Amino acid sequence: MSDEIETKLSAARTRLILDRPFLGALVLRLPMRATRPERCKTIGTDVRALYYNPEYVGKLTLEQTQFVLAHEALHCALSHFARRQHRVKHRWDIACDLAINPLLLKDGLKPPPGVLLNSGFEGMMAEEIYPYIEDDMEDETHDEHFYNEEQKSGGASAGQSLDQDQRESGGSGDSESEVGEQGNSPRPLSETEREQLAVQWRQRLAGAAQQAMQAGKLGATMARLVEHLLQPQLPWRMLLARYMTAAARDDYSYQRPSRREGDAILPTLKSTQVDVTVVLDTSGSVTDVEMQEFVSEINAIKGQMRARLTLHACDAELCSNGPWVFEPWEEFRMPTDVYGRGGTSFKPVFEWLDREACRPDLLVYFTDAHGEFPSTEPNFPVIWLVKGRAKIPWGQRIQLN
Repeated sequence: MSDEIETKLSAARTRLILDRPFLGALVLRLPMRATRPERCKTIGTDVRALYYNPEYVGKLTLEQTQFVLAHEALHCALSHFARRQHRVKHRWDIACDLAINPLLLKDGLKPPPGVLLNSGFEGMMAEEIYPYIEDDMEDETHDEHFYNEEQKSGGASAGQSLDQDQRESGGSGDSESEVGEQGNSPRPLSETEREQLAVQWRQRLAGAAQQAMQAGKLGATMARLVEHLLQPQLPWRMLLARYMTAAARDDYSYQRPSRREGDAILPTLKSTQVDVTVVLDTSGSVTDVEMQEFVSEINAIKGQMRARLTLHACDAELCSNGPWVFEPWEEFRMPTDVYGRGGTSFKPVFEWLDREACRPDLLVYFTDAHGEFPSTEPNFPVIWLVKGRAKIPWGQRIQLN
């Protein structure tokens, strides 16, 4: 029976490498370890290795085996072990599975019984799905997420984990030395290991995607996901502050001083008021809480610069109660008479600016970027603060979540 299971796992992995090299390359990075049924009922990972119950694998078809192997590899490659943060373990585990399984289905893989599938979450990240998972939801994941367990005393050190990965670089990842003293017993991650493995799996994700693209076998869905995950992960607040303060023109002036100050003309530092247009997408895809958070952040940045802000709210058309103007000395706050929740078009704001002959020093648009864009880029800088993974045709894009 043991030989049959190992043959099935080897065949499933080989099939993935040939048909889906992106997923196959990721699976190769996980040494496979049989473990006791009481420790692992089905299949799971602690990010260092893949653990399976031989009885469970024995009941799967070859196609279903490919699915579960790819599922575990994506948990690692998508850094689900490092992205949980403050979230409740049970809800996070469900959100992660609901993010992965539609990707594998769209890639043509066939799931085994018990896999979590819920229409409406296609194309969403685990962080976006998590708020929809109720605390009392009785659903369970089909696999074991050992990386989310609490850290216990004992076990290998973070340094051992790094040494194991360095030894791994010379082969496919199946040697006994990789697991070291861990053997067939998965264990939780220390904080140091979590950080090191997040970097290592990010590199593996990039390498696997490059190999698959060279072979012409990286699907559009997976390609978009990889592109999104490999974007620079700087905090959106830091990026927004950087671009807004850059728009404030602090420069030296050589204007002649008044006669009371003497005849010498010396350089003096002058701060010019900056005019910023801020637009809130009120089409319904951005929540009131998120908009309030965005407005609070703009106000904090505004306090560091002389900024006159003009606020618009827009779905398919501009909110007729606007615009709202906030002078440099006024607090920037969310108006109470904002309405929306219609379709989405980004044209009305730019058309309004043309009609009013306004040219702001900067325009900041808070949106999910799903809508109709103007065909031509304006002659002033535009920052899109984007919730989700939609692309923009021009301007500077800052990822919100």
